[in-house]
Amino acid sequence: MESTENKEIRKWMAHVIRLAEKGKGWVHPNPLVGAMLVKNGNIIGEGFHAFFGGPHAEVNAVNNSTETAQGSTLVVTFEPCIHQGKTSPCAPFIVENGIAEVIVGLKDPNPVVNGKGIDYLKSHGVKVKTGVLEDEIRHQNEVFLKFITSHLPFCILKTAMTLDGKTATITGESKWISGERSRKLVHELRHQVSAVMVGINTILKDDPMLNVRRDEKKNKDPLKIIVDTYGKIPLNANVLIHEPQLTIVATTSAAAKDKLKELERSGAQVIVCPDKNKVVDLAFLMETLGKMEVDSIMIEGGSTLSFSALKEGIVDKFIGFIAPKIIGGANAPTAVGGEGIGTLSEAMIVDRMKIKKLDDDFYFEGYLNSKY
Repeated sequence: MESTENKEIRKWMAHVIRLAEKGKGWVHPNPLVGAMLVKNGNIIGEGFHAFFGGPHAEVNAVNNSTETAQGSTLVVTFEPCIHQGKTSPCAPFIVENGIAEVIVGLKDPNPVVNGKGIDYLKSHGVKVKTGVLEDEIRHQNEVFLKFITSHLPFCILKTAMTLDGKTATITGESKWISGERSRKLVHELRHQVSAVMVGINTILKDDPMLNVRRDEKKNKDPLKIIVDTYGKIPLNANVLIHEPQLTIVATTSAAAKDKLKELERSGAQVIVCPDKNKVVDLAFLMETLGKMEVDSIMIEGGSTLSFSALKEGIVDKFIGFIAPKIIGGANAPTAVGGEGIGTLSEAMIVDRMKIKKLDDDFYFEGYLNSKY
């Protein structure tokens, strides 16, 4: 039977996990971190990492405290850092403020931390307890955990389809397959990732803005990555007219050099990738984006790009919306196209599936890479 003390510690950690959520979309490539100070059984201060380059959760918890931190217990989701980055290290800050005990949810796998923060605290007489609600914190920080250990973006493949798996009618009409609540969630997800990525056919067919629209909330637009092997993107595409500095066109040497210069003059960034089977080499693109500190990407279409991403093994998470509609049509597009596979033994398995209701729609998520 779990002790009363352990129940209380888990309750505290669950609370700071919820605090950490408030930083979603603002802190990457840093992890989401929440913290609080407890003294004589009472919460005296709490905080979270609110934006990249800003004070860390531990500092905010101390600064927000109603009394001195001397002799208190700090509950924090991630191991306190020991290195100088955008801000001063947290472990010495904890010692300087006389905090007696630190309860750490998850050890930080960042090579510059990776236990060093915990060791520093212990060597300075601070009592440390680790490993509280680790699975929940790993899930919350799946993007950070992949990026910090592989230097590759965490890739989410997003789809929206009917009950019969169609993403549009035979005439190409797709607005709107999913309901309003589902569409609002998509904008929340866009806010939370570093970039969204679509294929050139999506630009030619729908001319999307790929921005974030959230009612009465401060928004952060992601980078907009267009996979365009032959440089077909029109210069008057919405992504080039509105915030072109956020647009990246990933292409190959098959694109006309003059066109690429025009794209750069428009304010967009061009990445010339090697081609693989006459299309953009997605593995090379992921490596390049990782070097650019792009830690997360949501792939939003179309069906050819979706299959290529799955085939190349760059997809970590698969999410989708299923609307209670039936379209039919042998030639109506499906969520995943491409050449497909020949046998069921080649099928890509999605595990850890979760499904929930969003008004009339169903939302599902699962993983293709069980490591994160």
